[in-house]
Amino acid sequence: MTRAILIVLDSVGCGGAEDAHLYGDAGADTLGHIAESCAAGKGDREGLRHGALQVPNLARLGLAHACEASTGRPLAGVSKPIAPQGQYGYGIETSQGKDTPSGHWEIAGCPVPFKWGYFTELENSFPPDLVAAIIRDGRLPGILGNKHASGTVIIDELAEEHIRTGKPICYTSVDSVLQIAAHEEHFGLERLYELCRTVRVLVDPLRIGRVIARPFVGTATTGFTRTANRKDFAIPPPNDTILDRLATLGRSVITIGKIGDIFAHRATGEEIKPFGNAAMFEAALAALDRLPDGGFCFVNLVDFDTEYGHRRDVPGYAAALEAFDAMLPRLEAKLGPDDLAIITADHGNDPTWKGTDHTREHVPILAFGPGVAAQAIGGRRSFSDVAATLGQRLDIGKIGPGRAW
Repeated sequence: MTRAILIVLDSVGCGGAEDAHLYGDAGADTLGHIAESCAAGKGDREGLRHGALQVPNLARLGLAHACEASTGRPLAGVSKPIAPQGQYGYGIETSQGKDTPSGHWEIAGCPVPFKWGYFTELENSFPPDLVAAIIRDGRLPGILGNKHASGTVIIDELAEEHIRTGKPICYTSVDSVLQIAAHEEHFGLERLYELCRTVRVLVDPLRIGRVIARPFVGTATTGFTRTANRKDFAIPPPNDTILDRLATLGRSVITIGKIGDIFAHRATGEEIKPFGNAAMFEAALAALDRLPDGGFCFVNLVDFDTEYGHRRDVPGYAAALEAFDAMLPRLEAKLGPDDLAIITADHGNDPTWKGTDHTREHVPILAFGPGVAAQAIGGRRSFSDVAATLGQRLDIGKIGPGRAW
């Protein structure tokens, strides 16, 4: 019986979304612009990487073909084999927004049928009555921040005042999110989580997608650093996903990275949450060693987004892509004769783009395995085609509105 592994390269978009102009993202192209920057010598960093983007394994599976199909432009500096060895194409998001939950839920067969709520004001972003409720129900002396901000920047700006006053740092972005940063030792990690659970209830009527705990450590002398103890408190998907179907059928599910948080820990099976892409990839390989027939492993590799996309770090993003590419043969070696692996993404985060937020883009789709016939799958009209294909291959029935390829 088939086993399947689905790997979401968080934010690795491939440009071209037809409605990108509605989000201020017309022309954004995460993979395309990274490749162009590298080919032009703008992706170099001493001791890290140099020259054109080196992703031979992804290219072998059809990445360059998928990107060119999406944008109409070749992936600069990346060789395009005459006959890719995988199934390749790109996905078009039907959900509104360009956020992590929407992308993942749609990939799992549940497009978002509603508009998310947002905090649109750049300063004093949260309504006064919400701020009052957070302070009251969270038993706080007040809050800091209350604006749109980069997480690393606002922590550097307000960490000392936070430690001195005990007020947590609350901020948002163009995404449907309320983030709360606090020092693990001075404020307390469990206290931060409990505060986020409280705020989750308060923002439910506003349809805010996620409340995110952003713990950090350090001092003014050593500098402040966010830790691996981030936790997302998300709205659960409004309809069933492939995870729910698998749980109902008693199939084995292993989720790696922040998948559990994204799906509000509903039907997410055994949850494993190591820190960093490399550790999560190793966890995925170990999961395959014990995943039984009919089982499913769902992986999110978040570093592309949090460490490089939001920080507009082209060399770092390129190096992370190359590191993932170099690990791929080890995954291929783990796949049994009937197994299916799919690599895709949930949105874009073009590190050459203005601002620090996600970009509305198509996403590449690469499917492969020993028994998977290589072919072009074209532009898929919904990310949910991924769930439909997985449902067919795992023999669990149709999942969501998508169409299997």
